[in-house]
Amino acid sequence: MQIILIQDVDNLGGRNELVTVKNGYARNYLIPQKLAIEANPSNLKQLEETLKVKAKKEAAMLAEIKKVIEVITSSPLKIGAKTGTSGKIFGSITPLQISKAIRDQKGYEVDRRKITLNDEVKELGSYKATIDFGGSHVTEVEFEVVAD
Repeated sequence: MQIILIQDVDNLGGRNELVTVKNGYARNYLIPQKLAIEANPSNLKQLEETLKVKAKKEAAMLAEIKKVIEVITSSPLKIGAKTGTSGKIFGSITPLQISKAIRDQKGYEVDRRKITLNDEVKELGSYKATIDFGGSHVTEVEFEVVAD
């Protein structure tokens, strides 16, 4: 029996996926638990429309991500830090500071949890950080630590 999954089901498939299962499994468990619906022509048409809308949203999101990556990587960020006489900074630069610098200098909000530092930043100079936008959209951002 073919069914359309309404929710993710372990070892079976993800949401909005068309799968084939045994009749008893569908009738006695999946459909009564509201995990799936029968794959009749009207439900298949509705699934097709849902997938079209999802594809359009993903295309728009992809275009937005590419635009953000282009703006962020266009020029290095400048991050100010308090320093001692030897050029070492007090503390270190964190993803939160990079996120604030992107917001202030580039005008985009990037979650600090998506930013990873390639090196530990404890001195003045140029460094790189990696930003993971999800999927296969990963970019490297250059930033320069300058004295306040």
